[in-house]
Amino acid sequence: MSSESPAQPRPPSRIPRVLVVDDEADLRELIEITLVSMGLDVDCAANLADAQRLLARGGYALCLTDMRLPDGEGIDLVTTIARQHPGTPVAVITAYGSAENAVAALKAGAFDYLAKPVALESLRSLVRGAIQVPAATPLAGSDAASGASDPAREMLGVSEAIAAVRSQVLRLARSMAPVSITGESGSGKELAARLVHACGARARQPFVAVNCGAIPEQLMESEFFGHRKGAFTGADQERDGFFQAAHGGTLFLDEVADLPLPMQVKLLRAIQEKRVRKVGATTEEPVDVRIISATHQDLAQCVAAGRFRQDLYYRLNVIELLLPALRDRPEDVPILAEAILIKLANRAGTGAPPRLSSVTSRYLQTYTFPGNVRELENILERALAFSNGEVINVEDLGLRPAASESEANEREAVPPVITHASHRTARVTEDGIPESLPDYLDQIEREAIVRALEKTRYNRTAAARLLGITFRALRYRMQRLEIN
Repeated sequence: MSSESPAQPRPPSRIPRVLVVDDEADLRELIEITLVSMGLDVDCAANLADAQRLLARGGYALCLTDMRLPDGEGIDLVTTIARQHPGTPVAVITAYGSAENAVAALKAGAFDYLAKPVALESLRSLVRGAIQVPAATPLAGSDAASGASDPAREMLGVSEAIAAVRSQVLRLARSMAPVSITGESGSGKELAARLVHACGARARQPFVAVNCGAIPEQLMESEFFGHRKGAFTGADQERDGFFQAAHGGTLFLDEVADLPLPMQVKLLRAIQEKRVRKVGATTEEPVDVRIISATHQDLAQCVAAGRFRQDLYYRLNVIELLLPALRDRPEDVPILAEAILIKLANRAGTGAPPRLSSVTSRYLQTYTFPGNVRELENILERALAFSNGEVINVEDLGLRPAASESEANEREAVPPVITHASHRTARVTEDGIPESLPDYLDQIEREAIVRALEKTRYNRTAAARLLGITFRALRYRMQRLEIN
């Protein structure tokens, strides 16, 4: 603990120094004792003015500040540090249940937050993570400075759009704020989440990816929070959930919009309180995870439609990362294709991968890729099976020729023709009354589904969204109506 005068700049020190700002003397002392026992040096301030004087001296590895101070707001300190000391992470201490303050602080640039009463283990976890956060400018000569170990380089491409995403990934990695990743199916949302994790302080800790749409509703609570032995039929042993598995690391919630409303309530509480209760347990246990969520749906629209809780939306959507569609960065297609072909060749053990012909490369750059990078990989995997092993030509891709804009508009304007033998045109009387109401309704439904599929270039997920039904409901109707 230092008693140096704040008038002089602080000399360099190998011991990380933390600034604690809180008007409650007992809490300041508790935090100070805890940090000193961790081998850290600590300065304390009871108000905003004293904190700013200490900050002017520099040299802090971390700042912990209360949100409510006698002479101002802690969020003012957050913005000051973000502007004047960008290499210093700052965490806020909020009153119990004050989620709005926490979210506002994270948006202003805070590293993380703690809720009162402060749990010491949560405090230690936060500090350990913060002190390890890399500086904004890597040291000269280091691997990071040279780019040799920059995980963000895994996001391939030379377009401005993907360069902006890489830059944002590196900035997000230096924060503990929740991140919401949006983008079309196959655009690389999980890759982006993994890179945010790999570039940050939690890189050596677990990364747990969860597809929220693939978990049966009756098992969700147990899967997320774990269960005690005997909690329900089949629970023959105690089991940790996703939160416990990701402790200290990152929990990635893919397709979070598919969570049912009752589970959204439980997830919100776990995120806010940083504590979970196993199914069948009577006590809660602390968890320290960074939440990254993703969805191809518009969460704001889901909130407006009542399918997603507004409070959970604001908790998850602190920082948004938007991934561009592959059709919006055609210059990246040849680079991605080359990397995919190398990966496929290595997987198959066939040696040198085939190359794209110049015509094939240009053709792929004009393709719309409704399935984005995932579709590109599927196309190339199929092409490998049809190519001569050295060069991939256009015919090897197995794609229909791209229609011109005028042809596409004409196609969308003309009702689809149903050619299946069982797809009889429903007959109507001169009065316009169908002779068979079931056949008539089937015909209308079939035509609506075909129109939606053509409009979305046969992207079933997008077609279901356009029709206002679930993907499962669309698949059922397509099977019943024999739409191939």
